[in-house]
Amino acid sequence: MENKPKLKLAVYWGAACGGCCVSVLDVHEKLFDVVAAADLVFWPIALDFKYKDVEEMPDQHIDVTLFNGAVRNSENEHMAKLLRQKTKVLVAYGSCAHMGGIPGLANFSTKEDIFKRAYIESESTVNPDGILPQTEFEVAEGKLTLPVFYNDVKTLDQVVDVDYYLPGCPPQTERLVEVFMAIVTGAQLPPKGSVVGARDKAQCDECERKKTDNKLIKKFYRPWEIYDDGETCFLEQGVICMGPSTRSGCGVRCVKGNAPCRGCYGPSSEARDPGAKMMSAIATMIDAKEPEEVNKIIEDIVDPAGTFYRFSLPGSILRRKITN
Repeated sequence: MENKPKLKLAVYWGAACGGCCVSVLDVHEKLFDVVAAADLVFWPIALDFKYKDVEEMPDQHIDVTLFNGAVRNSENEHMAKLLRQKTKVLVAYGSCAHMGGIPGLANFSTKEDIFKRAYIESESTVNPDGILPQTEFEVAEGKLTLPVFYNDVKTLDQVVDVDYYLPGCPPQTERLVEVFMAIVTGAQLPPKGSVVGARDKAQCDECERKKTDNKLIKKFYRPWEIYDDGETCFLEQGVICMGPSTRSGCGVRCVKGNAPCRGCYGPSSEARDPGAKMMSAIATMIDAKEPEEVNKIIEDIVDPAGTFYRFSLPGSILRRKITN
């Protein structure tokens, strides 16, 4: 009997921290199942592949690409378009590809402000001539080039067509194996554009912390400012937890570790914008009627924009800070 041909698998790292690539390695003994079913044909961080290797591949040559990271510069965009051309199933792998992730918080600034801070104003920078990175520079040996740094951080699907989204920062390894093996075995996959490896219910539906009748609060706290009893809902203790606006499927691991949810799995289909959903949830909990008292309570929330859109600004309704 003829052996079934192996799938061709690719992994690419865009604007991200590298945690998603580590999560691929974290399959442990399941790695043997992956290796038995697929050959890695492109993974620059782990194996010696070059961009030209991908460019020379026929279109649709790669069966599955896990693209992790946002699109921050022209190199990321080039590889997103190239891998889309060469791949049958393109997966936005992790929060950064899915929603923009932590790099997407840069959309609260401009390219000029970022460069000014990083290369001129930083306490550790000595740059009296105010030199900034250039995309091209002539040296005796020839021309040096850098990718173009974009003003906006973009999600993968704002650049190319995406088949599936596997959320998380990083995605849970168990979910990766489940999705990969479903593709290998030819199992019925959800419709194109679906979020896989997650559920379409809020984290609160799976959270085992106690919800009481006391839904009203007079003050918000940062986690280190209170003694967490380890049992009561974080929000009912006045600690911001993104559970109401975040889809479940991660196993509520942060909350089980006594840390509030930060929203890396993104909103469910019922909550288009996680920040708007959280503001709505919080508005129902504030125990005050006078505008002055309401404002005082809200001021306890440190960096509400960065908190509510920690992983999702580029993919949200806001997308970025509006500047004149």
